[in-house]
Amino acid sequence: MKRVITFGTFDVFHVGHVNILERAAALGEYLIVGVSSDELNFSKKQRYPIYSEQDRVKIISSLKFVDTVFIEESLEKKKEYIQAYDADVLVMGDDWAGRFDWVGDICKVIYLPRTPSVSTTEIIEIVKAI
Repeated sequence: MKRVITFGTFDVFHVGHVNILERAAALGEYLIVGVSSDELNFSKKQRYPIYSEQDRVKIISSLKFVDTVFIEESLEKKKEYIQAYDADVLVMGDDWAGRFDWVGDICKVIYLPRTPSVSTTEIIEIVKAI
């Protein structure tokens, strides 16, 4: 069974999230999703997500094509997560292109194009401006 793993914050869940998760799921028979912890998100973006990590895990877990969800605590532990979940393929959005090639010795790495005109950051900025 081919196991696919992907990671993301998945805050303010939108169709772009659905699209990348569906496409990742189609690359194998089992999809594992690492949801960035609130602390990891703060360290990356200097802000906490709108939705808590527990809410984001619940949202991702509810999708019929997602098999396993866990909390990602550190970007540096990608290789450990891949090995712990016995993943064959790592899928990331193409905004991360090349940044995870270093795990290519233990799994295939695929960068998928993002859905055009949809961004959590842009959605948050639009809502703030209203």
